[in-house]
Amino acid sequence: MFILILIASIISLINAAAIVSRSQSYPSSQPAVLGPKTRLTIGNKVIAPDGFERSATLVDGVFPGPLIAAQKGDDFAIEVVNELEDESMFMSTSVHWHGLYQNGTNYADGASSVTQCPIAQNHSFLHTFSAPNQAGTYWYHSHYSVQYCDGLRGPLVIYDPHDPLAHMYDIDDASTVVTLSDWYHTVATVLRYVIGHTASSSLINGLGRYDGGPMSALAVITVEQGKRYRMRLISMSCDPNFQFSVDGHNLTVIEADGELTEPLVVDQLQIFAGQRYSVVLAADKPVDNYWVRNLPNTANASYEGGTNSAILRYKGAREVEPVTVNTTPENPLAETNLHALINPGAPGIPEYGKADINLNMEVSVVDGIFYVNNVTFKPPTVPVLLQILSGAQEPSQLLSNGSVIVLEANKVVELTLSTTGPGAPHPIHLHGHSFDVVQSAGNSTLNYMNPVRRDVVSAGVPGQQVVIRWVTDNSGPWFLHCHIDWHLEAGLAVVMAESPSDTRAHLDHAPDAWDQLCPTFDSLTPSQLGGGGLKSYEEAANISTLLYPPPPSPSVMS
Repeated sequence: MFILILIASIISLINAAAIVSRSQSYPSSQPAVLGPKTRLTIGNKVIAPDGFERSATLVDGVFPGPLIAAQKGDDFAIEVVNELEDESMFMSTSVHWHGLYQNGTNYADGASSVTQCPIAQNHSFLHTFSAPNQAGTYWYHSHYSVQYCDGLRGPLVIYDPHDPLAHMYDIDDASTVVTLSDWYHTVATVLRYVIGHTASSSLINGLGRYDGGPMSALAVITVEQGKRYRMRLISMSCDPNFQFSVDGHNLTVIEADGELTEPLVVDQLQIFAGQRYSVVLAADKPVDNYWVRNLPNTANASYEGGTNSAILRYKGAREVEPVTVNTTPENPLAETNLHALINPGAPGIPEYGKADINLNMEVSVVDGIFYVNNVTFKPPTVPVLLQILSGAQEPSQLLSNGSVIVLEANKVVELTLSTTGPGAPHPIHLHGHSFDVVQSAGNSTLNYMNPVRRDVVSAGVPGQQVVIRWVTDNSGPWFLHCHIDWHLEAGLAVVMAESPSDTRAHLDHAPDAWDQLCPTFDSLTPSQLGGGGLKSYEEAANISTLLYPPPPSPSVMS
């Protein structure tokens, strides 16, 4: 009896302590860490990262998904298990490993309709691949329609034990991975029909607040005075870009999108959807609490009530919210000031238009539908890779018509991309490569000598252009698309099919399970696909009168 009373007393004390802790403090985000050989279980769970409860699509039941941590040279074997069951959201899935080249393993890239069919409910797929010469900050996310907006996104870091910039920092671990994301109170399967909507809140390490909402927990990043921290910033945004800063602290940029840069000191940086930066933060200020600010480019965004914010807390500081003041940045990041550290210089003849292949693309938008050179991307029912392996080689044979650009092998490509109409700035991402940003949007200078190298770049606003170069040394179909997921859904994409005639020989043998993805997915009924169907469209009509067309038949959803 005494033991039972003792146990009850201990439980009571624990509960009381939890209540006190909750009222006085905020949780320090220490995410779970997985290795390169692991399993991701995709399922549904009700969460409230900003105090508003909703069902979400999650990895292992958490948002953001767990950190996948590897060492340079590790082989990956990641099984994606689909246990989705909420019919209001999509119940098929695919997972893309953003920034990893997948050289020789295009089938493992995870891009639905380009490199694979989605993974059906109650099925799984094992992604096996290597990234032999890559190290840096990456992430993973659903690449099936707008599913990652419902929560399927998480960090992936490849650590380099011989990092040439290791002398610049003392701490680089799970506690210094900082995820930045938007969050929505309405499921993405409804919002994808609404032309022009904004996120409900912004989250840092999966926590935040929304306007008019409760004073819910904020993320705490804990530092020790005198130490230097490699903060790995990852924008998992579905839409907005963010202005990131830490009150009272400079940030030294040393990496952009998995590519080391010459160190550059800034006091604020703009980070677009899909982009990553490593910044060194020196904890050299008085022991205290400092606001971490992450302002989205949405109307009326502010820091009122702790929105768009987290807390940098020095060890020894009181567990209270900061009272630091936001100041105007004196040294914001300009992309043109970033320079590749390793083997700088764009490939090819250092003159505009003198690459082997020179492409011009103009993005336009009509009634919310995006077009690249007057063609809107419509996901083919047969993935482009499967088309190529089945014998299709020429642009005229490859679907979707007009959206597949065939490139010869081992050529220098120079792409000039500009935009018109609303929706800018578009963050443009190329799968399978990093590229050199020869001309940054809003800048008239062309830099072939030492531009930044990365895998997501802003295309700027109408009247501006971006120019990038890369080498076609990775045979296979690679998606080039806007990383605002709503814009990708609305057609802002093309497929770069590198040397289709070489693809079969270039690929490691695609596993039998990959061959089974399409027949399994194609046999699904509408209820097995989920997504809400017409009900989702009716809900969208209650939100706005500016709508995309009603849902297509289930067989062409991707």
